[in-house]
Amino acid sequence: MIRILVADDQPLVRSGFRMVLEERADLELVGEASDGAEAIELARELDPDVILMDVRMPSLDGVEATRRLVEAGARARILVLTTFDLDEYVYAAIRAGASGFLLKDVEPEELVNAIRVVAVGNSLFGPEATERLVASFAQQPSPEAAHSLDDLTERETEILRLLANGLSNAELAERLYLSEATVKTHVSSILRKLRVRDRVQAVIAAYDAGLVSPR
Repeated sequence: MIRILVADDQPLVRSGFRMVLEERADLELVGEASDGAEAIELARELDPDVILMDVRMPSLDGVEATRRLVEAGARARILVLTTFDLDEYVYAAIRAGASGFLLKDVEPEELVNAIRVVAVGNSLFGPEATERLVASFAQQPSPEAAHSLDDLTERETEILRLLANGLSNAELAERLYLSEATVKTHVSSILRKLRVRDRVQAVIAAYDAGLVSPR
């Protein structure tokens, strides 16, 4: 069972998500928050697996709420909700540690699939979205982000460079003549050494460190 917290200041949006989630046997809505501060409080109390977090909320927005939860070590995966595709709030939320983003008018099945994807530790981005995100981050580097890649092996550095170009595990395995299991082991090691939550955060680190440049 995937336990979900919804944070959005619009009751109608929360109601719509509630209806979708209640129809799935493997999803459970455990709480609803109307702003970022309440989302943080409920996340600590309920320990959800996934948080659907609106980026624009009164009092405390979803970007700051995401940052505080990630810095506090919350295990929940955060999907940010936005009205506009890849706006500045989304960039900031991904930088803060969100695992993906969804438009608020997403189809029910897309919402459900997205929740299942991030719940198992994956990031909700295809190669095109990843490239667009990291290109933006490269143009606006984070002042506190001085990621070091010194601990990575030569093979791990090579894999990280290819990840930054949007290659999937299967494509990495084919390119490097490795098994997918071996690729997954290398990716896990990269995440651990860089102390990041997922592949997208690792790619951002690669851009911050100057390993790759936007096309």
